[in-house]
Amino acid sequence: MENLSGYLLFCILTVVGNVSGYPDGQVSSSCISMQPSHGANAQTSTPPYSINVQKTNYSEGDKITVTIQSNSGQTFKGFLLRTTTATKDAPIGTFINTDSSAQAISCNSISGGAASHTSNSVKQKVEVQWLAPQSSDDVHFKATVVQSKRIYWSNILGPTLKSTRQGTSGSLQMQSVTSAPDLISRDGCSTTKFCFTSPSGCDPLSDSSCYFMSSAAVDTDGLRIEISGPSTGYMAVGFSDDQKMGNDDIYICLYQNGNIIVQHAYSTGRSDPTVLTLSNVDNIVTSFNNGIIKCSFITRNQISTQQRAFTDMYYVFLAKGPVESGKIGKHSEDPFKTADKVNITGFQESSDNSNGEPSIIKAHGALMLISWMTTASIGMLIARYFKEAAKQLVGGKAIWFQAHLSLMILTVVATAIAFILAFAEVQGWSYDTGAHPVLGCIVMALALIQPFVAIFRPAPQSKRRPIFYWFHALNALVIKVLAVATIFLGLQLIDSSSNMWLAKVMGGFVGWEALMFILLDTDVICKKKEIYQEPENTMKHEILLLIIYVCGNLAFLIALLVGIGKS
Repeated sequence: MENLSGYLLFCILTVVGNVSGYPDGQVSSSCISMQPSHGANAQTSTPPYSINVQKTNYSEGDKITVTIQSNSGQTFKGFLLRTTTATKDAPIGTFINTDSSAQAISCNSISGGAASHTSNSVKQKVEVQWLAPQSSDDVHFKATVVQSKRIYWSNILGPTLKSTRQGTSGSLQMQSVTSAPDLISRDGCSTTKFCFTSPSGCDPLSDSSCYFMSSAAVDTDGLRIEISGPSTGYMAVGFSDDQKMGNDDIYICLYQNGNIIVQHAYSTGRSDPTVLTLSNVDNIVTSFNNGIIKCSFITRNQISTQQRAFTDMYYVFLAKGPVESGKIGKHSEDPFKTADKVNITGFQESSDNSNGEPSIIKAHGALMLISWMTTASIGMLIARYFKEAAKQLVGGKAIWFQAHLSLMILTVVATAIAFILAFAEVQGWSYDTGAHPVLGCIVMALALIQPFVAIFRPAPQSKRRPIFYWFHALNALVIKVLAVATIFLGLQLIDSSSNMWLAKVMGGFVGWEALMFILLDTDVICKKKEIYQEPENTMKHEILLLIIYVCGNLAFLIALLVGIGKS
């Protein structure tokens, strides 16, 4: 009986060991099959992860960086990466230097024959270095990526490295073929292919200012894409589930060193898109004449977006921009985009409906500007300098206090409305806008604290009154500084002009406000030291400076509101 119990305990421990996974990444036993012992089958959908390789060919002794990364912002906990060749499914070369999230492990009795994770902490990207051997075989990279215990993708294929011993080299990330430019025209629009144009109805064959994109189904699994437009950098078409940038499938026609290079990429917001392997793309035809980029190709890749639904309905973006050090830069103008989702394999025509930033985001920016550069500024200025100049009572309260209270309530209400508008438009958190949303949330929280503290302020004769005064004033100063910083960051997000003039006008706005505070402080100091005394029955200096300040404030405010409206 004891022997039977021991045998059953051994079997249970063996099963548990097979299904519990390897959080420390010691998965050498799985490196040939590439199947983790998680008690679940691999996913059959398109993997949300890709393998990128630093080079396209190798020589003996080369140290080549290999990256596994998410295509759509999804994280993963574990991975297994190794190489193989066309003639033998066994590792070749060795993995050496890795980042802190990766380690080299043995595979098929080869030390460093594979690489894996060091812990099950979430990650979006890992990098390892592969040391190339002496070989004439083409090397293929493949990986298994584990998102959670029961969700993983196995045998994800990466680019192929060509051996220089064969005397060949190539790239699966980009291809360039040059041919005649007259193959792209609006012939067939609405009858045999989908077309997207700006200006509406233009023909790239006869109009040098025409921005044009078309798509049509080819065979059972192909999509022919044509792109044309005036640019000396790049033209790109993106397919998206919404009208905002981020999580979009992109094809790029890039002009470099006299050639047009076709690239496949995936964007994650406003950051540089990740260039993917250009596999399953053929029949590439490109040209560059008189500053016009044209390219045509057939892709057999499924369009990959965040929602990942099987559909032919997408918003289409058409953008142009500069090329910087072989990479695409920020598009010089707002992309052209369709008003609604379109069937990219259907027979219809659409024209540009790009109106810059959504109206809700423009309203958000306008309210924040009005709140913190006008109403809040005037309210703070009145509380600081007008206690004597406007001490007459109205409704039992001094005029300066009534004005200060009204303006600050208006500021908090407008800030709250703007805050809600931003979240309503984005429908979540904007991960691609840097510190702007973080600072915005801090400003909103502090702005809500301020009126509650004021409601429970001590009586004027209370010993705690100075504590309230200093807290109220310092909190207001902190909110003001953070609000100005947040506005600067927000203007940079929506300003697509080459000289970023919105931020410069904002800088002038801040300088104007600082100048007025300095002048008012100087006026107060002079009065305290009795350097001068205002004659009776004349307009007080504070009132005159306030009028000048409000006029200048409104001038800057109007300029920025116009800029936001045109963004």
